[in-house]
Amino acid sequence: MGQVDFGQILISLAVLLFSLSIHESAHAWAADRLGDSTGRYLGRVSLNPLVHIDLIGTVLFPLLQAITGIPLIGWAKPVPVNPNNLNDPKRDQIFIAAAGPASNVIAGVVFLVIVRVMIGAGGMQLFPHPILTPMFELCRIGMLVNFFLAVFNLIPIPPLDGSWILYGFLPPNLSHVFDQFRPYGFLVLLALMYSGALSVMLAPVTVFLYSLLGL
Repeated sequence: MGQVDFGQILISLAVLLFSLSIHESAHAWAADRLGDSTGRYLGRVSLNPLVHIDLIGTVLFPLLQAITGIPLIGWAKPVPVNPNNLNDPKRDQIFIAAAGPASNVIAGVVFLVIVRVMIGAGGMQLFPHPILTPMFELCRIGMLVNFFLAVFNLIPIPPLDGSWILYGFLPPNLSHVFDQFRPYGFLVLLALMYSGALSVMLAPVTVFLYSLLGL
């Protein structure tokens, strides 16, 4: 294993925590708008990371991934949704699930614009600057993490958001079959991560974003 850059790990974990807070807050906000205020009552419509932290998914698992070099993907406490409060549970679940990845895309675009402006303003001379260097790195990682989270969560494997979006479009007979698969979804995700398949899936995202930056 090469030398571990603890500074970069701390920046990555801070960005991930912020990005997951955006993601879960968007779920709670969407559910509240569609009639279920459970998340709002629990204080989940908030960017305060303390209300979203899951010790395993938000701290330990991403830390292990950052040290070992596996793609920095984690999770926060899921926002509880009571379908009985929704007007059209199956349809509304699609919008609630999509709100999370959509919020990360928006955040990723904001970070992308900031990075592009910084590169355009100072070029490669930004990198040795004692103040701009960490700012640039934070925004670069913020861009990558948010787009990674958006793409990762759109994979239609339970319990990811993509599975709920797919579920909303399935006819009743296939929905029942899909429900039988849910208990095994997390094992499939672990296999994707540790087999390297997830890295292969996310690599085009990195290439595309860097092409937009001219890097």
